[in-house]
Amino acid sequence: MEQDCKDHRVLLNSGEENELEVFGYHSRTLRRVLCFVASVLTCGVLWLLFYWKPHWKVWANCVSCPLQEADTVLLRTTDEFQRYKRKKVICVYLSNLTIPLSKNPGEPLVADCHSVINKAVLKPELKLRCIQVQKIRYVWDNTEKQFKKVGLLEDSNSCYDIHHTFGLGLKIEEQEIRRLVCGPNAIEVEIQPIWKLLVKQVLNPFYVFQAFTLTLWLSQGYIEYSVAIIILTAISIIISVYDLRQQSVKLHNLVEDHNKVQVTISVKDKGLQELESRLLVPGDVLILPGKLSLPCDAILIDGNCVVNEGMLTGESIPVTKTPLPHSENTMPWKSHSLEDYRRHVLFCGTEVIQVKPSGQGPVKAVVLQTGYNTAKGDLVRSILYPRPLNFKLYSDAFKFIVFLAFLGVLGFFYALGVYIYNGVSSGESLTMALLLLTVTVPPVLPAALTTGIVYAQKRLKKKKIFCISPQRINMCGQINLVCFDKTGTLTEDGLDLWGTVPTARNCFQEVHSFTSGKALPWGPLCAAMASCHSLILLDGTIQGDPLDLKMFEGTAWKMEDCNVDYYTFGMSESSVIIKPGPQASQTPVQAIVVLLQFPFSSSLQRMSVVTQLVGEDHAHAYMKGAPEMVARFCKAETVPKNFSQELRNYTTQGFRVIAFAHKDLKMKMLSEVVGLTREEVESELTFLGLLIMENRLKKETKAVLKELSEARIRSVMITGDNLQTAITVAKNSEMIPRGSQVILVEANEPEDFAPASVTWQLVENQENGAGGNATYINIGNSAVLEGEKGSCYHFAMSGKSYQVLLQHFYDLLPKILVNGTVFARMSPGQKSSLVEEFQKLNYYVGMCGDGANDCGALKMAHAGISLSEQEASVASPFTSKIPNIECVPHLIKEGRAALVSSFGVFKYLTMYGIIQFTGTSLLYWQLQLFGNYQYLMQDVAITLMVCLTMSSTHAYAKLAPYRPAGQLLSPPLLLSVSLNVCFTFAIQICAFLFVKQQPWYFAVYKYRECFLYNQSNFTTNVSLEINCVGNATLRSASVISFESTTLWPITTLNCIAIAFIFSKGKPFRKPIYTNYMFSFLLLSALGLTIFIMFSDIQEILQGMQFLLVPTSWKVSVFVTALVQFCVAFFVEDAILQNQKLWLLIKKEFGFNSRNQYRNWQRKLAEDSTWPPTNRTDYASDSKNGFYINLGYESPEQIPKEKQELRSQTTEQHFLTIEQHFLTRL
Repeated sequence: MEQDCKDHRVLLNSGEENELEVFGYHSRTLRRVLCFVASVLTCGVLWLLFYWKPHWKVWANCVSCPLQEADTVLLRTTDEFQRYKRKKVICVYLSNLTIPLSKNPGEPLVADCHSVINKAVLKPELKLRCIQVQKIRYVWDNTEKQFKKVGLLEDSNSCYDIHHTFGLGLKIEEQEIRRLVCGPNAIEVEIQPIWKLLVKQVLNPFYVFQAFTLTLWLSQGYIEYSVAIIILTAISIIISVYDLRQQSVKLHNLVEDHNKVQVTISVKDKGLQELESRLLVPGDVLILPGKLSLPCDAILIDGNCVVNEGMLTGESIPVTKTPLPHSENTMPWKSHSLEDYRRHVLFCGTEVIQVKPSGQGPVKAVVLQTGYNTAKGDLVRSILYPRPLNFKLYSDAFKFIVFLAFLGVLGFFYALGVYIYNGVSSGESLTMALLLLTVTVPPVLPAALTTGIVYAQKRLKKKKIFCISPQRINMCGQINLVCFDKTGTLTEDGLDLWGTVPTARNCFQEVHSFTSGKALPWGPLCAAMASCHSLILLDGTIQGDPLDLKMFEGTAWKMEDCNVDYYTFGMSESSVIIKPGPQASQTPVQAIVVLLQFPFSSSLQRMSVVTQLVGEDHAHAYMKGAPEMVARFCKAETVPKNFSQELRNYTTQGFRVIAFAHKDLKMKMLSEVVGLTREEVESELTFLGLLIMENRLKKETKAVLKELSEARIRSVMITGDNLQTAITVAKNSEMIPRGSQVILVEANEPEDFAPASVTWQLVENQENGAGGNATYINIGNSAVLEGEKGSCYHFAMSGKSYQVLLQHFYDLLPKILVNGTVFARMSPGQKSSLVEEFQKLNYYVGMCGDGANDCGALKMAHAGISLSEQEASVASPFTSKIPNIECVPHLIKEGRAALVSSFGVFKYLTMYGIIQFTGTSLLYWQLQLFGNYQYLMQDVAITLMVCLTMSSTHAYAKLAPYRPAGQLLSPPLLLSVSLNVCFTFAIQICAFLFVKQQPWYFAVYKYRECFLYNQSNFTTNVSLEINCVGNATLRSASVISFESTTLWPITTLNCIAIAFIFSKGKPFRKPIYTNYMFSFLLLSALGLTIFIMFSDIQEILQGMQFLLVPTSWKVSVFVTALVQFCVAFFVEDAILQNQKLWLLIKKEFGFNSRNQYRNWQRKLAEDSTWPPTNRTDYASDSKNGFYINLGYESPEQIPKEKQELRSQTTEQHFLTIEQHFLTRL
């Protein structure tokens, strides 16, 4: 339907997560009139179809055209769902502004030469065209012929542009233009009116189908059942509307205060001006006076400040922001160096808790992004417009519903044929056929399927695990790999000081132990520990990173704000003063002043400060960070020769090691210091020594990892810490079991004429002597023993090696990942990338972290679990208030229980529909059907009550060593439904035929008038006036028959039996008897059915519209139902749910899993050259990244495998029940 014309179609947000295709259309008046007439003639049916399918409306009302001429655009997502959205193109006229504007095409309207506004405004009309998509405004770029975002400064601006174009503020004229084009700087969440929410709910395809069904039933006299369903539906809709309204109100209140902040800006040629934050535009210069909740994203251009980014990271640790450097190059400001650009950016919604002016005026920041373009706006948009999640269960379930609907259509034509053949009028035949059509799709299906998730969420809440994405709970049942952060997750968050190892004359000196009680002796290492940190003094309290706090406490120094006593060296009053405390060792230094700071960055793995020792006339630079990183910036002659050995000695014992370095700076003026770049400070340093800190395992870690291992769920460590430390922690926690081999993978970038290389080194285990518990690691030249080869080995690597593998050895990556266990020195971006690569191998990945540097990975994983106490870590679907990893098995257990419950309920409702369909179809053969109360008993007393409680069975206490099936179309589940359908057909057809062979049987429907007369005086006293089915021809006698009297108890007992059979407990849920409400309702339904079946009470027979039959026949019917139950239970429990039997069948017939990781495991198990050890391999072509090793793979296969692997998509997303099934009915 869509043209592939270049001018008709463009990509919006190309390459981003929310990428969309945009198609241009122009509306036609005649088409619109015809569609309106058609909607009226179809009584609104066409309008309803257009509401569900917006692209149909566009195709019907418009004709395609180039986008620059379009008045309507059609948006289509580029994901697997291909969802459509219709938007009107809005024209904005700048001529409405009261300020004079140039109409000269060659004269820009705004000073920023990179701004899309200059390219979007058509002159002399002064008009631009825009669309609003998910709260973001896009304008049409007439030069590049595509839609571009407004409300932000372009990334192409350099540092020079930021300072010189915006440093003095915007002119009033440009502010007015930007306000009109970009819109207000507001994150506005509309409180949806109740009537609008109600209409949206009612127009859901399922409810429309249900309204049709209920109308049909009411017209046929099914009043009680219809009323019951109407009440339940109304309650469901009211609850949904109430929940949506509450969410809308909460979100509105959350962001409302953000829009009412009073700020001060600098206006070019006008000075300072106060205004409401909603009037801010990109390019404004914001003055930061002190504590402030940031109303926009801004780039710091002058002065330093400390912010609390808990809203973004989930950790309330102060973060120091530094100004954007004054660089003369034309490189985009985000990539002007290898540094993390985020350290210059103040994010919307974060709190400025302290400002530090540079001495040249107040702290200033240039507004970077406004409104929904900001970090907070993006967060709110992710809540308002969550990406649909795809899970195999629901796509299979939809196929089942299509099958049931198809079955209903067959029944429709069958019933139509039978009734017309028997001379019934066309209108009445159509009504009866429609009744059979509505039987196959149970109306309680969506509600019943979501109950398992609701119950699981409540149980998780009791365990202090909170969920903001309940739809992911079912997905947790499929998790087979869990990634863990180390510090704060597997190990204690707090660190204990163990000792320092200073250096002198290129050698390590004697260790200073903190447990000795002696003060840390004065020296360069002590000065570095006292000053090289990001701690701040806030209201007299030192605050900051726990590691920095512990390190600073070890020096026994103290912090003070700058005062007049230390106004030397031209320092600013915002400088921090570090002085010796009462317990500190003797020192000739009166105080240390921190003049400049380059904050710690996870990607850089280091931080630096420039300080002055009071009394000296020059400055000092100190660096702190990962030992390997710090050593790279030091002069080689200052690094001890045994540096690597000494570092390994501590890291292999599980210690956290930090290195320090120093150099003198020949600077005598503060202005010279302020102008220093990070590259100038971090070079030619002198190595000072190491700080050793203990990082103990949490007491729960070992037990949880063991539980996961026994359940055959892989555990992987992704940490920013040292590789050797990570390996030791993995061994001590038994993430790497005892006796397993560890292979270090070290990959290097291509250099000069040498291609990229990867080295494989085997790690040897050595015990720490008698009674020693520490594990020492020695990288030797030994090879993997022949018996152990390919059996139990684990790969470990650093983030640097991972990046090289990703770029130059991508074909090797899956081979490593299937046995990769330790990934150290990983940046936040690399963590996210690793999770994604695991997903490409078809793992269902859980991620557990403390929320600080793990947000990206938590969001990327199928189930991200944050241990942060800050609810701001909203990137994670799950948050545990108990900060240990015990939440992981709890979540997996509940996920498995919810998943099994969903399968059970779905199978039950499928069978329930087929059971009713079979019985009704048999009765239709002789123009009969079940009575009103017979249906009511099955639908309300059994199915509705049982379905709503079936899922409340608690999760089993122990994780089984295998997962429940993840798809309905798996052989055991298909066979379960198919065999039960066969049993149902066989029993009901046999009962229908055998009852006709009984000596007391006669065809009631053939002797209707006589029977009704005799009956009114004998058995049921049913009046001729009673209309049970609302059919003028077929009155009560069309219900009362020996067939219906026989088939009803069989179908009802069958429903009760399958409810019991499909509520299997162990191994994923507790036994059925522990679900007291479900057991009570099931037993009550069974007792009531047997009572009604065997009762000879006239009122009961009359009410249920039964005939009196011999007791022997009733016993026969009951025994038949009992035999069916026993056979079905045996088949389900002993055969279909027998895991060992299915494994044996798979083995005998050679069935293998189609998951990528299973395929790789099988290939590698057959590969005699894998795993490689103690060798170095090189990329055959460092440019294309293909890796060839003829020892174990054919070069012809490499490009193909690489392409196939890259094309693998992960099932990350699935819809809620109603959205996924019902919008597609």
